[in-house]
Amino acid sequence: MTDTPIRTRTDEREQTEPETESEASAETAREREQCPECGGRLVADDEHAETVCEDCGLVVDEGEIDRGPEWRAFDAAEKDEKSRVGAPTTNMMHDQGLSTNIGWQNKDAYGKSLSSRQREKMQRLRTWNERFRTRNSRERNLKQALGEIDRMASALGLPENVRETASVIYRRALEEDLLPGRSIEGVATASLYAAARQAGTPRSLDEISAVSRVEKPEVARTYRYVVRELGLEVQPADPESYVPRFASDLDLSDETELRARDLLATAKEKGIHSGKSPVGLAAAAVYAAALLTNEQVTQNDVSEVASISEVTIRNRYHELLEAEDGATV
Repeated sequence: MTDTPIRTRTDEREQTEPETESEASAETAREREQCPECGGRLVADDEHAETVCEDCGLVVDEGEIDRGPEWRAFDAAEKDEKSRVGAPTTNMMHDQGLSTNIGWQNKDAYGKSLSSRQREKMQRLRTWNERFRTRNSRERNLKQALGEIDRMASALGLPENVRETASVIYRRALEEDLLPGRSIEGVATASLYAAARQAGTPRSLDEISAVSRVEKPEVARTYRYVVRELGLEVQPADPESYVPRFASDLDLSDETELRARDLLATAKEKGIHSGKSPVGLAAAAVYAAALLTNEQVTQNDVSEVASISEVTIRNRYHELLEAEDGATV
């Protein structure tokens, strides 16, 4: 008589449970690959970030995250050239953003505070990291200047493209050896002033010098020197480029802004803008336009926004109105 193993219900249940789990997971995977409406195959539409049915066009999922690069490549060589890891390089940092930074927060990856011993260690590492990042006088010079440019641009509300251009201008001045005999702050301020004018978002010398650490005469002198030595093409400031900012600061309507632009266009046709400060003309045009559109704005309000004396505004707005009357007649 042979011994036959006795199978209990427990053994049968243990053997069937794994099969049931695998079958359930396989069925779930099939459901994810099939359309819930018609049973068709689902495909990913990367262009619209959607998952759609290939047969009936039902959108099963939308708003998917595109984990690919933000650039396009048309051959293998271009793909290798554009591929990168980390943030893109920038001229606004002295090392172009290629080095690493140790954060100032004394916390670990889980958000827990470091012990006193670890805090001391991290402080020593930060000190040595800063020393290695600025290994010579040129890099220390560049770091200080680019920090000044970023500070002044933030105070003046200038966009990132102006900061980038100012950083490039300062780098060129440093390479051309234009700094001996001039302060770092002066050349940095002149670079920002030139970049703002090149980008079509100019600021007056009074506004620039108000946030700079150097006086207005030095800024003007250094600006002329940098433009001449580097051969920068800087067009004369257009009074119309100041109008939107003045109108916004004074909370004026679009009608007043358009009226101010018309006044300046008429002044250009008459030629009365030649030899006059573009900031003064823009401020006077805004004030005259406010009077013509019955908006409550005083000369003192415009003077504070534009950093121009009330006498200048009075003289210029009379000239603008006379030119407007002459053009109308």
